[in-house]
Amino acid sequence: MTKETKDMKPLTRAESELMNRLWDYSQGLTVKQLVESYPEPQPAYTTVGTFLKILEAKGFVEHRRENGSGRTFVYSPLLTRDKYVTQVLRDVKDNIFGSSVKKMLSFFVEHEEIDEDELREIMALIHDHE
Repeated sequence: MTKETKDMKPLTRAESELMNRLWDYSQGLTVKQLVESYPEPQPAYTTVGTFLKILEAKGFVEHRRENGSGRTFVYSPLLTRDKYVTQVLRDVKDNIFGSSVKKMLSFFVEHEEIDEDELREIMALIHDHE
């Protein structure tokens, strides 16, 4: 694990929602495009801009000038959704379940409703991994 991912600050719910929108668009988005991607009632332009500044300070996004000039910035993620999710789940496993994958999976099996189809798919994944 690199220092960069070890020191990664967790995302708040609002930050996660914004990051998910950025992860869904590989070319990057402007503040205006991000605001328009929300259902009504849409957040204020300034609110989205503030969250983007926070995400940039946390090392999650970067910005560039749209078309190389002007005052409009395009924001893009600096890490993939997969890399972030991997780190968050690793932290949960290590800090809550004593680094035990078995304990973590047991928790979900006991506390989540898993239908037979999902259980078969999980078993197939385990079998394929062996």
